[in-house]
Amino acid sequence: MPATLIRSGKVRDLYDLGDRLLLVASDRISAFDWILPTAIPDKGRVLTELTKFWLDYLRIPNHLITTDVDPADVPEGIDPQWLAGRAMVTRKCDVVPVECVVRGYLVGSGWKDYQATSHVCGIELPAGMENAQQLPEPLFTPASKNDHGHDENISFETMAATVGREVSEELKQRSIDVYRRGREYAATRGIIIADTKFEWGFHDGGLLLIDEVLTPDSSRFWPADQYRVGANPPSFDKQFVRDWLESTTWDKNSPPPELPSDIVAQTRAKYIEAFERLTDSSFPW
Repeated sequence: MPATLIRSGKVRDLYDLGDRLLLVASDRISAFDWILPTAIPDKGRVLTELTKFWLDYLRIPNHLITTDVDPADVPEGIDPQWLAGRAMVTRKCDVVPVECVVRGYLVGSGWKDYQATSHVCGIELPAGMENAQQLPEPLFTPASKNDHGHDENISFETMAATVGREVSEELKQRSIDVYRRGREYAATRGIIIADTKFEWGFHDGGLLLIDEVLTPDSSRFWPADQYRVGANPPSFDKQFVRDWLESTTWDKNSPPPELPSDIVAQTRAKYIEAFERLTDSSFPW
């Protein structure tokens, strides 16, 4: 059957292939809940190739069938060559409607939460912790899925009421395990994975890891040699974009401005550096 567009998200376009799905990672980039008018060249290829790398390395049940798209499955109007490196043909899954977030370090919204309440998402932490400090144990802090804005943190009890306690416990264990394994490997490549989020889905009664895995879009990567407790280390993601937008007069309530070429180039370079460090290989130009 012809590929039918199901949904176009902030980054990915999802097509129905009958008994399978086609996920295409575009070069779109979002910030402050807006899709920006300027793309980051090759960003979608980095996300897809890095996800493929992790799925090969982790060897856990997942939705990926192949990254080689049959010519018959190429959506109308799309250049097959453009799909190379940015497309995944996957199994159809019943998606668990919860983002499975794992935090290994006290940073971002978790740090703000801790400063105000001594807790992170309702989980009590030791007194006297500092920004960017490693947590005693990775925390599982689920969030409700939201395609059009920020995901909202929810309690484990709320998650259990939504998807069932047994499933919630399994997702917690699996998510923490994948995070630990990914973090341990990344440490050998000079990268700290501070936190990440996973998506899971049911297929033939079993849970599969789906969507992107341990990428700069779904995770917070820090260079280990620049890490210091008490300060936010630079990250391998769209921080150049956020910082530039913050320096402009943009009010975040109206369409965002075009990105300057140097910001685009620096952001692209950071995504590619993350790929090359983690995979110990050159980015496929």
